[in-house]
Amino acid sequence: MAFESLTDKLQNVFKKLRSKGKLTEEDVKVAMKEVKMALLEADVNFKVVKQFVKSVEERAVGEEVLKGLNPGQMVIKIVNEEMTSLMGSEESELQMQPGKAITVIMMCGLQGAGKTTTTAKIAGKLKQKGKKPLLVACDVYRPAAIEQLKINGEKQGVEVFSMGSDHSPVDIAKAAIEHAKNNNENVVILDTAGRLHIDENMMEELQNIKANVEVHNTLLVVDAMTGQDAVNVAKEFDDKIGVTGIVLSKMDGDTRGGAALSVKAVTGKPILYVGMGEKLSDLEQFYPDRMANRILGMGDVLTLIEKAQENIQIDADTEKDMMSRMKKGKFDFNDYLESMKAMRSMGGLGGILKMLPGMGAKMGDFDSEAGEKQLKQTEAIIFSMTPKERANPKLLNPTRKHRIAKGAGVDIAVVNRFIKQFEQSQKMMKQMGGMMGKKNPFGMLGGLGKGGFKF
Repeated sequence: MAFESLTDKLQNVFKKLRSKGKLTEEDVKVAMKEVKMALLEADVNFKVVKQFVKSVEERAVGEEVLKGLNPGQMVIKIVNEEMTSLMGSEESELQMQPGKAITVIMMCGLQGAGKTTTTAKIAGKLKQKGKKPLLVACDVYRPAAIEQLKINGEKQGVEVFSMGSDHSPVDIAKAAIEHAKNNNENVVILDTAGRLHIDENMMEELQNIKANVEVHNTLLVVDAMTGQDAVNVAKEFDDKIGVTGIVLSKMDGDTRGGAALSVKAVTGKPILYVGMGEKLSDLEQFYPDRMANRILGMGDVLTLIEKAQENIQIDADTEKDMMSRMKKGKFDFNDYLESMKAMRSMGGLGGILKMLPGMGAKMGDFDSEAGEKQLKQTEAIIFSMTPKERANPKLLNPTRKHRIAKGAGVDIAVVNRFIKQFEQSQKMMKQMGGMMGKKNPFGMLGGLGKGGFKF
């Protein structure tokens, strides 16, 4: 995940600040030197780092902060505010045309940045919001791009408009808009060609599309893993064709994250979305304040809640029934399986823990691979039960437990431990009056890992 190394370093700086009852001006300067080094190592633009450190220092060495009741916490608050400001202060959204007017979005970027996949991801997001998008295959140089767009469009339930590779992108874009008008589609998303590097032909083609078609949003997809290069690419695209927003792809990769902290300050263009995985659902709207919280190890509960709402579809009757059973401590192993399925759809155990306040800094002690392995082992235990046993845990006598252990390929002690944790979860759910229904689908996951992770 992006920023892990930066988060760890900043957490160490903040720990030192918190440990001091009083802060001097020198303490702040020493801390900011460490912050500066951490940001530079994360590949944040040098000029951006310089201005950021200056802004924090100017605010942090004031008498009100240094002589306050909790100066360390005040400095951290200032760092958070300045980091949020650096990334745009407030979230930005796509500018949609009013009423039934068609909004045209042109996607651009270099090859390998994940542009075509991101195009389909955005179409899915807009469809969820009640729009009727049309994906348009304007990359006439790479046949695989057209096929990829068709496959992803089908997965998203979005129509793909293609005229093959024998027409110019301008003609395809024009025809697509006419098609959208005739089919009541109100968003046209043009997937244009990428190149291995920026060249004149590429820019000219994009300029031609914009000269012949009214484009309302020009979105640039940049690979977050390329660090400063991503910022340079964004600046060049903006200078040549005019970019209205940026999408950072591969933010889940092994990246230092400098692009997210630099691109707005350098280009002046907002980050609209971040790609957090390969699945078509792995696209998050970019919120500067939430990203600052993640970077500083403060969690991101709001995004976690939104992911739950998006991924866990429960109708009113099912929810009512589930809440009723949970209040009585009556949930069973089928419910447990559903909660694991929901957790996976939200990025797995590791992805969820990272969004919980205070957990980011502790993730170094958590082996997400081992956690996932344990979840699979738990699934194997449940799948080794009969349907009656899953629906009624009280049936599990010693003979049945031995059979289940053999079926799951685990020791009987593992089965006994899991069932004990499950029973504890039932009691906890009953005590909490079913408060963990739809809003916390992980409440029934009991203990995981050494010592247990309790939800």
